[in-house]
Amino acid sequence: MSNRTTMTEFLLLGFSEVRELQILHSLVFLGIYLAALVGNLLVIILVVLDHHLHTPMYFFLMNLSILDLGSISVTVPKSMANSLLNTRSISYSGCVAQAFLFIFFTAVDFAFLTIMAYDRYVAICQPLHYETIMNRGACVQMAASAWISGIPIATMQTGNIFALPFCGGNKVDQFFCEIPQLLKIACSDSYLGEIVISSFLLFLGLSCFAFIIVSYVQIFKTVLRIPAEQGRHKAFSTCLPHLAVVSLLVCAATFAYLKPTSSSTSGLDFMVAVLYSVVPPVMNPAIYSMRNKEIKGALRKVIQKVTEGKLFKRNKISRFLP
Repeated sequence: MSNRTTMTEFLLLGFSEVRELQILHSLVFLGIYLAALVGNLLVIILVVLDHHLHTPMYFFLMNLSILDLGSISVTVPKSMANSLLNTRSISYSGCVAQAFLFIFFTAVDFAFLTIMAYDRYVAICQPLHYETIMNRGACVQMAASAWISGIPIATMQTGNIFALPFCGGNKVDQFFCEIPQLLKIACSDSYLGEIVISSFLLFLGLSCFAFIIVSYVQIFKTVLRIPAEQGRHKAFSTCLPHLAVVSLLVCAATFAYLKPTSSSTSGLDFMVAVLYSVVPPVMNPAIYSMRNKEIKGALRKVIQKVTEGKLFKRNKISRFLP
């Protein structure tokens, strides 16, 4: 019979036993975290302050930035703190909270990426009907549905994984409480239900990915019919980075969940986890915003108002989604 243990804490992946390398890891993760923090906060501030950005595309982008801030804040700070304090532990309740919040933010993030693909599809393929289809009410409903959908998904998966007995010790071979790594230490005769739930959620994710791909196929067909080269370039520059981010997230997460489990710590597991949990929150502001003329224009106006001391003088924030 398996040795079933009641956990009070878990041990996360340690990057090195050498103190200097632990500090280096903390500094690297600190730089990554600050980049994500500054980039996403900048997007949120610009969208809120500039009424020219109060459109569906930027409304969804602002939500994506909020989610990216939440997602990276759940995993990276704890890993930094552990390295600085020369420890690997995370409490049982802390691990539950980390797993729940990460799944929640990731699920809602992917829902918004799907909505943004639909928004681009309507804008490019049905421009005459865009304002009718993507009206204020529809955008609010889609955003609310995306946020709400994350709650049952995170509750279902987190509740099932932590209802399992753990027979393989308390060592989690990842820098955060990742579901595939928790399954490695769960009793093999008990996690069939979790596998079924994970498979179902993976199916939902791949279905959304298929919807995104179909949307972009239609977008590219329409774009190739645009006679003006400048118009084609603008459409491709908007859509290709979005598709690249979605593909990276889906491929890395799918690999992490479907890869056969191994008893040994794998550097590949760590790299894949970084690719889908750390890279997107850092890259999204640059990909979606810093290459965008409207965002650049809004940034210049905010900088000008700051230098002139007019940012908060008679500054009225207009209503989103006219």
